[in-house]
Amino acid sequence: MYMEKMESNAIKVMKLNVLDTHDRYLELMKNFSNIMSQGCEDCLKKNPLSLALQAKSPYIYIFAHPRTGSDGATKTMYWQPRLSKPKAQSNSYLFRCISRTDIVKTIWMIPNEETWGQHNKGNVTEQNIVRESIWRFIFERKELETPDPDDLPEQAAKAIMRDVIKQHKTTLKQKKILPE
Repeated sequence: MYMEKMESNAIKVMKLNVLDTHDRYLELMKNFSNIMSQGCEDCLKKNPLSLALQAKSPYIYIFAHPRTGSDGATKTMYWQPRLSKPKAQSNSYLFRCISRTDIVKTIWMIPNEETWGQHNKGNVTEQNIVRESIWRFIFERKELETPDPDDLPEQAAKAIMRDVIKQHKTTLKQKKILPE
């Protein structure tokens, strides 16, 4: 049941069909899941930086974070391939991918802090990975941010990044986009 307070202090009651509401929620979650899967896959298989990093590293991280546009309503999801695990932050998602495969592990899915309560146990919008990510963000942030045991040492990751940037600049010079 949904109640809405009206200006005359009367309460307008509107009955909601629980099954219809749940179906709409499932559709919303399916769309969100599809958006996340497609964004991650596109970053993994089409992003030039991601492809260059995968050619030199056995894994990459994909860091995703939505940002609100200047109109206050439009949101854009940014997908960034990385070799190092970033600091955890709210309103972000992190995946660790094995290079040149479809193997993707979700590291965290931390929504906006204002929406954390929506993911509590028993709510329709409850999601285990989100609840666990929020809990770890609050109580185990150091462990959440700890690099995977199979991650490259920081110096090796930086060397790969320098090499990828150098190759990119060489390609741009060959195409005469960047002056020599």
